[in-house]
Amino acid sequence: MNIRIQDLATATPAHAYEQVPFVRDFMKAHVPGDRMTQAILHKIYGASGIATRHSCLPDFQDGSAGGPFFDRETGQVLRPGTGARNDLYTTHARELYVRVARELVERNGGPGAVTHLVTVSCTGFYAPGPDYDIVNACGLRPDVRRYHIGFMGCYALFPALNLAKTICEAEPGANVLVVSVELCTLHLNFTNDTDAMLSASVFADGAAGAWVSAAEPTRAGTYRMGAFRTLLTGAGAADMAWSIGDHGFDMVLTTYVPDILHQHMPTLIPPRLLESGLGMEDVRHWAVHPGGRAILDKVSQGLGLAEDALDAPRRVLSRFGNMSSATIGFVLDEVRRGGEPGPVCAMAFGPGLTVETAVLQLDA
Repeated sequence: MNIRIQDLATATPAHAYEQVPFVRDFMKAHVPGDRMTQAILHKIYGASGIATRHSCLPDFQDGSAGGPFFDRETGQVLRPGTGARNDLYTTHARELYVRVARELVERNGGPGAVTHLVTVSCTGFYAPGPDYDIVNACGLRPDVRRYHIGFMGCYALFPALNLAKTICEAEPGANVLVVSVELCTLHLNFTNDTDAMLSASVFADGAAGAWVSAAEPTRAGTYRMGAFRTLLTGAGAADMAWSIGDHGFDMVLTTYVPDILHQHMPTLIPPRLLESGLGMEDVRHWAVHPGGRAILDKVSQGLGLAEDALDAPRRVLSRFGNMSSATIGFVLDEVRRGGEPGPVCAMAFGPGLTVETAVLQLDA
């Protein structure tokens, strides 16, 4: 029985910000600090590998009336509390969840076909939650079985897809709808802590979804789902972490993370491929979570990949930034667009430091 990612859908909020010069110069104008802080910001943004990021916040756009993060009259940045940020999450996440879910449902048999629903997020909370919103807005059956995976970080779409695979193995007639929404920019803070400045330079907003079933494919570009593995590096637990603060979620992404991944890639990835009967040379596509440009560089170096092996993740990083768990959905969608059939090694990273991997087969 072949369990497949039959379809993928992605979405972003309406507001797009140019990384350089707009976001770079805005941060330089509003992050407190001396000339050294300005130089660090200039370097971080110039070397990010990001051209554009999307946000649910219109506050900083030219011509906007401002908002809870920016007072247009005084030109001052603001620090809304966590409750106010989560209220914004509830409003904007609901729209993205429903948009992605509706697109997948309409393309894959209609609302009556969905048997299971898995929602994913680590950037906000509300109940009744996004599962409730999707069921009602998309007209799903009231007895659809629902699950939520929360606060696991950038790798969370992997356990969600693995759950969908497990469901389909147990119930061959199942159709599992998976939707991730992350609104990272709601947790923006204007601080001169180096790690916080680094985090603020890469995180963005976006949504991704997948339709998973054991049915025979009806379109090109499906992924047969192989082995999923969770791997703890044993290092860097404090270097990639999220906690809930009084002014949003405090995101930690230190400059040590790329080096930790570089060190562990040679011992973590080849054995996982061998378990699936593959060597490094057999992998046609590397669907790597683009947590940042340095992360992609160090993963590539650690695995000895060809210069163009991570072109798809780099394109996603450039166009969208790091959208936490939703990002790997964008990467998988990018890989399948014109990608040659063959084995795919997908991976993402998150708190722990955790490395999640999946071996997939892209079919024509």
